[in-house]
Order: sequence, then structure tokens, then C-alpha cells
Amino acid sequence: MSSRVRYLFAIPLLSAAVFLALHHGWLQQQQPPPPPKHRRRPRTSQESHALGRACDGFLQDRASFVWGNLLDTSLGRSPCRDYLVENHYVTRPLSAEEVAFPLAYIMILHKDVGTFERLFRAVYMPQNVYCIHVDEKATNAFKQEVESLLRCFPNAFLSSKAEPVIYAGISRLQADVNCMKDLLESGVQWKYLLNTCGQDFPLKTNREIVMFLKSYKGKNITPGVRPPAHAVGRTKYIYKEHIGKGSYMIKAKRMKMPPPHNLTIYFGSAYIAVTREFVDFILHDKRATDLLEWSKDTYSPDEHFWVTLNRIPGVPGSMPNASWEGNLRAIKWSDMTRSHGGCHGRYVRDICIYGPGDLKWLFNSSGMFANKFELKTYPPTVECLELRLRERALNQSETPVEPSWYF
Repeated sequence: MSSRVRYLFAIPLLSAAVFLALHHGWLQQQQPPPPPKHRRRPRTSQESHALGRACDGFLQDRASFVWGNLLDTSLGRSPCRDYLVENHYVTRPLSAEEVAFPLAYIMILHKDVGTFERLFRAVYMPQNVYCIHVDEKATNAFKQEVESLLRCFPNAFLSSKAEPVIYAGISRLQADVNCMKDLLESGVQWKYLLNTCGQDFPLKTNREIVMFLKSYKGKNITPGVRPPAHAVGRTKYIYKEHIGKGSYMIKAKRMKMPPPHNLTIYFGSAYIAVTREFVDFILHDKRATDLLEWSKDTYSPDEHFWVTLNRIPGVPGSMPNASWEGNLRAIKWSDMTRSHGGCHGRYVRDICIYGPGDLKWLFNSSGMFANKFELKTYPPTVECLELRLRERALNQSETPVEPSWYF
């Protein structure tokens, strides 16, 4: 049974007739796509209105369905100028406030170019700058698709050095560091840097993100605390990355030496929002470079590296007494169902892949981003978020809105 058909059973109150229509529509979508055309058929306003009605139905716990991906994209099918118009990219800053506060993004990818393209379109603004790191182990076809997309954007580029990323290994942290170097060398004088993965999606508009970050008045956001019992062993013992038929971490029996500079190790989120000055500190201060070297044989070093450095008094933008505050990510963990009401998609590595039944929770979240999404598995979840986010962004605009910016 396909993932799309499995999704049908998560929709409440589904009649037999609707089931058959949905089933037929999704099976049709899984047939080989038609040959690429130079120009794609323009999307009609009726289709966007139909999506809006379907999204309202999900929010009201009513049965809803949509035919295919109504906000679909045409990656690689048109010249860049046509691609930007046909795919509704915002091509001018929407406010003076956003122009004065450009952002830098790191995006770490390894699969699913479709979901990445939706994330990129949702966060793209011409005043920002974007570094895209593609896993060295990714397929050549995937790398070429990403590179093809980025050719259309002068403020987006591939990382100058790609890492073969291993889950919970130093390579994941190193990928972020590589992009940080590239972003500092870019011509954009960005104020804050945010790191993301290809299965994230924003819950706030660019202007809302800017306003949120400005409220921290130059402080870094690195949620975390002293390591709980289950995380102590991650930096107590030596771990090594293994790349072979499978890629994974191997725990050695040897214990590690204490951290350099008598640093106190913290445990926290791998996702951060940090200032330009803090990034410069990470790349050039000996405490930071020594901690990076020490972290190379630890487990999931991106969950202790940022938060540990941001707890050092006197470091640019540091927050020595911070805890989990920040609301950077909305995540449904499998062991926290009482707090979030359960996952209406499916769990992967204890994290919910959001289904349409999670939309109400996502819309009510105060998080800046949410994780995780799969466009192929649960298309309406991404579609409804993207439609609502774009409507809000254009309603906030101080710039005359181009017709092509509307879905």
C-alpha cells in the first residue's frame, strides 16, 4: 500500500464516495509525469480557492481532499525569469524593516528535492542569503536538481565544501560550520543566522521572524540545559562515524578526556538563531575551535556545541543563564503525546512527520519553524501551511504586491 493511500485512513468521517475519488486521484498522480514543457499551465484561482476550502476543512475536523499538489512547482522546466514568475517567488523586499535586517540561512539536505523547494520558496527573500549544503552521499541526480534551482538565485549558493553527513556524527555539525564560513564571506551584511534542514517548514513570515529576532536585542538563541542523565554518555565516551553499507555511529569503550578550557558542557537543540558576531567567534576564537576539535569523536555534537559556547560569559550575544526558551522549533516527540495530542502522520526516529490532522496544532504553535514534513507522503500539510503563510506575508507587505506573488 502506498504512503498516499495509507494517509486516507487518517482523515476522519471519510465517505465511501470521497474515498474512491481520493484513491483514484492519488493513484493517477503516481503515474509517470508528462514530458517537461517549456511553460506550465497557469494555476487557476479556483484551484487555490479549492485548496483554501480543503485546509479549512482539516482545521474543522471535516473530511477534505485535494487533487494532487495544487501549489506544485516547475523545477527545471523554464528559464529562470519564467520560473520565478510561474512559481510565485517574492522578488522584492516586502518592508523597509526587513531590508535593514537581512538574514542568513543554512539548509542541510540529503533527499526529497520537492520538499526542499517548498521550504526554500517559503523562506526566500531577495535581501537574505542562503547557503545550501547537500550531503556528499546524495545521488548525482539530487545534487543536479538542487544546483539547477540555485542557478536562478544570486543570493543562494551551494556550500563550498560538502560533508558525507552521518546522523549524530561530527559531519552534521561540520556542515553547518562550512556554511558559516561561506556566509561570512558573502557580500550580504546579515544580522542573524538560522540553520535548517530540508524537512523543516516556517510557521512565521520573514517579517515575523525579523521582529522575533530583534526582540532578543543581539542575544543568541541556543535552547539547552545541563545534560540530563540520558545525554551524559554522549560526551563521556568516544564515538566514531562509520560509512559503509550503512552509515552510523560506533561507541568505543574508551572514555574521553575532559573538555578544553575547563568548559562546562551543556545539552540542547541542534537548531539555533545566532548573531553575525557570534558566528565570527565560533570560527576564530580558540575556545570555539578547540571545542570543535574535541567534539569530533562525541555523539551528536551539534546538540552540545552551540549551547555550550553560548553559555560562556562575555562571548558575543551569550546567554549564560538561558534554558529552553526560544521557540525555534515545533516538534512532536513520540514520548510527549500528552502535551501535543499525538501525531496524525507517522513517527520517524521518534519525531512526527506531520499529517493534515496536525494542522490545527501547527497553526496554533508559537514556534518559528516546525519539523518534520514530507511533501510526497502528506502533501496537504505542506500546501495548507504554505498557502496561509503566503497570504499573511502579502497582507503584511508595505511594497506593492505583484500579481504573480499570489498563489
